[in-house]
Formats: sequence, structure tokens, C-alpha cells
Amino acid sequence: MIDKVIAHIDANRDASVERLNDFLRIQSISTDPSCDAESRRGAAWVKDVFTGCGLDTEIVETEKHPCVIADSGPADGPTVLIYGHYDVQPTGDESLWDSPPFEPTVRDGLLYARGSADDKGQVLAHMLAAESWMKTAGKLPIRVKFLVEGEEEIGSPNLEPVVRKLKDRLACDYVVLSDTPKFDRKTPAITYGTKGLIYKEITLTGPKQNLHSGSYGGTLMNPGNALAVIIAALKDGENRVTVPGFYDKVRPLTADEKEKIKELPFDEEGFRGSIGTPSLEGEAGYTTLERRWARPTLDVNGLLGGFTGEGASTVIPAKVMAKVSMRIVPDQVPAEISAAFDDAVRAATPKGVRLEIKTFADAAAYVSPIDSPGMAAAIEAVEAGFGKKPLFIREGGTLPILPLFKEVLGADSLMLGFCCPDCNAHGPNEWFALDDLHAGTKTSAHFLNRMASM
Repeated sequence: MIDKVIAHIDANRDASVERLNDFLRIQSISTDPSCDAESRRGAAWVKDVFTGCGLDTEIVETEKHPCVIADSGPADGPTVLIYGHYDVQPTGDESLWDSPPFEPTVRDGLLYARGSADDKGQVLAHMLAAESWMKTAGKLPIRVKFLVEGEEEIGSPNLEPVVRKLKDRLACDYVVLSDTPKFDRKTPAITYGTKGLIYKEITLTGPKQNLHSGSYGGTLMNPGNALAVIIAALKDGENRVTVPGFYDKVRPLTADEKEKIKELPFDEEGFRGSIGTPSLEGEAGYTTLERRWARPTLDVNGLLGGFTGEGASTVIPAKVMAKVSMRIVPDQVPAEISAAFDDAVRAATPKGVRLEIKTFADAAAYVSPIDSPGMAAAIEAVEAGFGKKPLFIREGGTLPILPLFKEVLGADSLMLGFCCPDCNAHGPNEWFALDDLHAGTKTSAHFLNRMASM
């Protein structure tokens, strides 16, 4: 039967692209209230696909954007929950796009549009695979459930209540998602670990207004100077974070993991050139990939304060602000790291300024076992779909849903990357390779078939 399913996918290649184009024209920007109606249209579009191929489907309301849940019904063998999201990032400066972000355009086999890779193209591959099974065999080989949400790009604030409330309906043996990349354009990958995230905003206030630095300099603590002192105190000369206890619970890479990372065909100089930095820097004693994937980091994400326009204005700023994020790794406890960071900032803050710290994100890291039956099926499926055995990689980004699924559903997640790592997700000219859309659809179809033989 799998041969007939794959033949159906091949026969509908052009139609699949047109359906993705329809999906991409929906301006489901979750962070923009003016696009709320488009987000609802996105949810309805997803529901129609599931309903059209015979899956029991429901739109689940939340306090903001709805989720879509679909279920193929009871069946022998394991149950898989496929997760994805229909919301997309804002377009940013549209003058930087070579074609309108919501008018899908194909150039040299690449489909350009906002959300093409993140995540509409990738989640649609799974949807099309399920549809091909239904239209060819009349049923799926195992029980498959779908959860497609509309708030991933704003941190999934309403997903946790849905998962906890509907945990029996969402019960599964494995969660499958494709919101991660391949290793490179030619090499597929399975991501087995992601970092957690703690995101802070530090605000310092001093005088009631900006002051003349000649008339008042030397008479008070400059909030800009104070912020520089705080930021400088957060790292040492070897790029190690100085927050007390920061590394106490870091799970080290095993010798086997370190060896496998070392064996990956990673072009360090090519990577440096691709991001345009003079040199690659980070925590001493670790390779670039180890730092990206398995070591915790602390970075300044934004600075605001004082005069920043053209020319000169010699002021002492009344108020300054810094955005700071920490990407944490397995076994680090978000609440503990968050509290330790706050204590370290308070300890480093000079007298003469008022300090305020806000926390905007607090998510744990996640690592999936690589020796499970589900992972074995995923490896075989990716090789069948892409024609090449996948590499195991980790990811420096954060997917807060993964530890949530593990906690509430007791299920590990399998992250099958269909898009290329340089696809410009979140940036201008985001793209998804049409070959990867079809390879991903075949991968998903093969995965369900292999899970049925477990």
C-alpha cells in the first residue's frame, strides 16, 4: 500500500504546491491584532483540509487564536500526535522582500513567502501525507492525531491550557513535528535536542529627565554607565557566564555525543562567512557546534537609552534599558536560573539608580532519546523520503511545547526537519524548496507506514 500512497503524492505534486500557495496567501500574523480575522481564516483552512479527507476535526477556541484538532480514530498499533502551527511572523520591512510576502513566488525551485518554511510548508507536508493515505487506502495505518495552533510565533501563551484540558484526547505514544531544519541544503536531519529560554528586560532610571552632561556630569550615577557595568559583570574574559550557580546543573555532552558532533561535515569557515562576523567567539574549551547546541549562553538582545540620533547631544540619560536572553540546556531549571540572574544583576547594580527587572520568557530545554522505536522509524522514513540517511543534530532555539508534551502527555517528540537552515525564516525573502515539500510529504507517509510495523 505504501507504494500506492507514494504514487499518489507524486501524481499530485503540482496540486500540492498550489494548495500551499493558497495557505500562504492567508496573512495569519499572530502578533498583529489587525490580522485576527486572517488567523481565524487560517484555522478554518486547516480544518477544511482535515475534514475533506475524512478526519474527525474540531476548531478549539482559546483566549486569542484557535487551535485545530483532528483525529483519524481508534486503530491498532501506536498513536502519533503531529504538531504544527499556522501562524507566521510579521513581514518586517517589506522593501527588503524581492516579491510580496503574501504573494507566493517560485524562483529556481524555491517558493518565497512568509511562513513558507516556518511552518506552513512543513506542517502541510504532514497534512498531505495523511490525506494521501486516506484517499489511497481509505484509512491511516495507525491512529494519527493533529494539533495545529495559531500562536507559536508569540510563545504559545494559550496552548498549555488546551493540552492540559484535552490531554486524554491528545494522548499519544510520540509527538511528531517539523519546525526544525535539515543539516544543510543536501542533507536531512533529525533534531534531538533544543535549548530552553529565559528572556529579561533590565531598566535603570536615575534623574527625572535627561541632563546636560557638562553641567551635571560627575554629580550623579549615569544610568548608561551603570548599565554598562551590569552587562560587563555578567561574563568573564573566557566568555563564561558569571551568574552564581549558572553551570551547576548543566548536563555535559557524553563522549559519544562529542564524537558524533565532531564527525559532522560542518564547515566552520563557511559558517563564519555566512553570518559575516570577523571571527567565531564563545565559551572557551568548546567547539562552535558544541556552543550552539549544548552549552548555555547569555546574550544582549537590545539596548535603549539616551541620545542615539545623528550628530551629537551630550546628555546623561534619565532611563536606559537592555534586553537580555539566556539559552539554557538540559537539567538547568528555568526558575532557578531566572532567580540567580536577578540576584546577580541586583548585586552588580551601582548605587544611585533604580532597577526594574521583567521576565518575558521562562522555558526549559528538551532532549529526546535517540534509541527509541519511534526514532528508528523516523530515521528510516527520512531516508526513504529524502534518499539520504539523516544526521542527528541539536538546535540552539527553543520549543517550549516539547517539555510540555513530555510532562502532560508523557510522550517524547520526534523533530523531522524539512526546510533548509538558510531559508530566511523570520527574515525577508523566507523560502521553502519545492523538492523538500515533496520529500517531506513522502517522509511523513513512510513514517506512518513504519510505525504500523512496530
